[in-house]
Amino acid sequence: MAQIEYPVPLMGFAAFSGTGKTTLLARLLPALTAQGLRIAVVKHAHHSFDIDHPGKDSHTLRQAGAERILVASRHRMALIVEQAERRDDVYLADALAMLDPAGLDLVVVEGFKHESFPKIELHRPALGKPLLHPDDPTIVAIATDGEGPGSGYGIPHLPLNGPADIAAFVITHLGLTPRPSPTPPRA
Repeated sequence: MAQIEYPVPLMGFAAFSGTGKTTLLARLLPALTAQGLRIAVVKHAHHSFDIDHPGKDSHTLRQAGAERILVASRHRMALIVEQAERRDDVYLADALAMLDPAGLDLVVVEGFKHESFPKIELHRPALGKPLLHPDDPTIVAIATDGEGPGSGYGIPHLPLNGPADIAAFVITHLGLTPRPSPTPPRA
């Protein structure tokens, strides 16, 4: 599979379900935004989900046949796009096409572990799952909460519970330029 091309650097976080990808990202994002980086997140969902609900205008309009709904307020905007074409799964390129790269320094990707772009593998030996790295040359580091899986893989090992260390690795690996943050990181 060809490497995904995008005008903004991508860094993925790949692991088996239950490893703590979202938990780590919730701690990593403040460490990255504290460096003044503007970040978008693309999260892969393996299940159907809905961001609007019965009784809400957006849901009513979508059920009435709108293929795209943009809900906008002074606080946030959400674009809902119905996937009329049924297929096995969504591709990362499809999701990235929905983002406006202007003003972004980094796109963090949770999931899409079978696609070709730079990723950090999260590994908890206690879960008994195999490493993804030996079969995925796009994994650039392994973040683990246990003993390192060995140095024979030739990639860095990071502390899974060290978001500052992981943020520093991402910045260095992708050649990002930190700048003073205009606002304090969100808690």
